[in-house]
Amino acid sequence: MELLFGRRRSPEELLRQNQRALARAVRELERERQKLEAQEKKIIVDIKKMAKQGQMDAVRVLAKDLVRTRRYERKFIAMRANVQGVALRVQTLRSHSAMATAMRGVTRAMATMNRQLKLPQIQRILQEFQKQSELMDMKEELMNDAIDDALGDEDDEDESDAVVSQVLDELGLNLTEELATLPAPGGSLAAGEGRGGAEAAAAALADADADLEERLKNLRRD
Repeated sequence: MELLFGRRRSPEELLRQNQRALARAVRELERERQKLEAQEKKIIVDIKKMAKQGQMDAVRVLAKDLVRTRRYERKFIAMRANVQGVALRVQTLRSHSAMATAMRGVTRAMATMNRQLKLPQIQRILQEFQKQSELMDMKEELMNDAIDDALGDEDDEDESDAVVSQVLDELGLNLTEELATLPAPGGSLAAGEGRGGAEAAAAALADADADLEERLKNLRRD
C-alpha cells in the first residue's frame, strides 16, 4: 500500500509512526480507566443508597457490578503498562537508530579526512617549514651583522680611549706621570743596593697607588 501512495518509508519514519500509535493507545486506555473509576464511585454511592432504602436485592446486583468494574479497571491498568513498555522499547530503538546514523556520518567524515591526510605530504611540508625557518634565522643573523657593520665605527674604541685620557688629564689623574716620578733601579749598584732599590720602588709605587685612590675618593665626594 505504501508504494501506491509514494515512496517507501524509512525505518526511522516507521518507528516514529508506531510510537505515535502507541502513545494514542496509552491515552485511550487511560481515558477508559478514568471512566471505570468514575463508574466505580457511582456504583458505591448507589449501593449505599439502596442499602439505606432496604433494597438488598439491588444491593447484591450492584455489588457484582462493582466487582466486575474493579476487575476491568485493573485490566486496563495492566494493558496501559504493557503498551507503555512497548513504547519504551520503540523509543530505545529510535535512540539506537539515531546513534547508528550519527556514527555512520562520523565514520564517513573520518574516512574522508584520513584520505585527505597524506603523511608523506605532511612530512614534506614540515621539512620545508624547518628549512625555511633555518634560512630565515641565517638571513636575520646576516642582516644584524650588516647593520652593526654599517652603524659601527672602527675608530670608536680609539676615540673612547682618547676621551678617557683627556678626562683623567683634566682631573689631574694621569697615571703615567705618577709612575714616571718613581725612581728606576740602577744596573751598576751592588746586590744589597739593588734589593734596597727594588724595595724603595715598590714602596713608591704603593704610595702612588694610595695617592691615586685618595684622589678618586675626593672626586666621588665632589
